[in-house]
Amino acid sequence: MVTILAVDDDPDVLGTLERVLDREGFDVDTLESGAEALDYLQDKTPDMVILDIMMPEMDGIEVCNKLRHNPRYIALPILFLTAKGTTDDIVNGLNAGADDYVVKPFELAELRARVYALLRRGARGKEIKRVLKIGDLQLDSDTYQVTVNDQSVQLTSTEHRLLRHFMENPNQALSLPHLLQMVWDYPADAGDPDLVRAHVRNLRCKIELDDARRYIRTVHGVGYMIKE
Repeated sequence: MVTILAVDDDPDVLGTLERVLDREGFDVDTLESGAEALDYLQDKTPDMVILDIMMPEMDGIEVCNKLRHNPRYIALPILFLTAKGTTDDIVNGLNAGADDYVVKPFELAELRARVYALLRRGARGKEIKRVLKIGDLQLDSDTYQVTVNDQSVQLTSTEHRLLRHFMENPNQALSLPHLLQMVWDYPADAGDPDLVRAHVRNLRCKIELDDARRYIRTVHGVGYMIKE
């Protein structure tokens, strides 16, 4: 059975999450603090974590940062559930390594869709070419590391999927709706284009170490493209 860990300091939110996810057939564990979550994860590895940002003492961003610095959790799907919905807050969450976010108050159908999309993505990618190379850019899908000019950089699971899709489709202008479908596994006309923009921005910060070299190019009015 799929296990989901939900962490939120609001018991009402936890109760809603538990009821909704339990009806979907998931095994749901709930905790009310970041410290409890880290203790739990020392012994158990759930299939997914739903993490509130605004919590006392240790917030969700700190928890996410600690998890992403541990190789054991580099591919663990993390969904931020937060009342903070400004662009800066979202970017900070994604910078910490979250895969996606839902802003409170949320529609239950939207939450279910995001959860299923994250779980599907986690189950994919078993039979793929493990190493891709374009010019001096090399991506290793076993370690989620990209090598640029002989320097290795660690990617999150979502950054890895995004860069892999670009490298598998070089010289093609890929639209934001296309990327939401193919990388985030959302249905057509679903998902937030800002999610793509934020992850592209983070990816560029990691791989475009030379200001004169642009691997991921913006195609105005369309989306992005990587040149072979």
